[in-house]
Amino acid sequence: MSIKMKELPISERPYEKLELYGEKSLSNAELLAIIIKSGTKEETSVELAQKILNLNDTNNLDSLNFLRELTIEELIKIKGIGKVKALQLKALCELTTRMNTPTNYKKFQIKEPNDVAKLLMNDLRFLKQEKVKVIILNNKNIVLKIQDISLGGANFANISIKDVLNEPVKMQAPKIILVHNHPSGDSTPSKQDINITDLLYDASDLMGIELLDHIVIGNMEYTSIFTQKLQN
Repeated sequence: MSIKMKELPISERPYEKLELYGEKSLSNAELLAIIIKSGTKEETSVELAQKILNLNDTNNLDSLNFLRELTIEELIKIKGIGKVKALQLKALCELTTRMNTPTNYKKFQIKEPNDVAKLLMNDLRFLKQEKVKVIILNNKNIVLKIQDISLGGANFANISIKDVLNEPVKMQAPKIILVHNHPSGDSTPSKQDINITDLLYDASDLMGIELLDHIVIGNMEYTSIFTQKLQN
């Protein structure tokens, strides 16, 4: 029989521990235990939370990013995790993503490739498919709009030059930046990425639009194809 939460010392109960020592003092299991609130007759909420953490089959056992990929079906297979608790966990993961995503991007100025990464890293790095976006800018490199172009497979995305330029031409925008992710987490551009960059640069130039860069987003890394070209 598991020890009940109320039988533990106050310093070991997640709610009380957070109140006494602050949220940074809690382990990942204790933080999750507060989200799922209650355990079962056999297990405390902390033990139940640890079962969720044990679902991490990635190489980085300290990372919590795997939680984003867990489905509701996978979560409710754990005894004590019903649909409500599973939905709460999925909502929590989405909130953390939104908290790290700039909301007022239309006033955001792009000065360097790192600014693009700050803007779109959290939006793209967890995706399991390649997604293509075009950032539409004014003459001062301030973002006017971010347009979704296409969604591809795990290793490719079909990028249509016409689709990329359609909205910038309508808006009579002077500058654009192409962005897409690599689900593998490795931001190294492929030959296809470089070829499409060259084609888009020429097509944009014909339309009087300047292609400033093509950024490839990986997992907490990015590559600027234009910067890479200059270095080579």
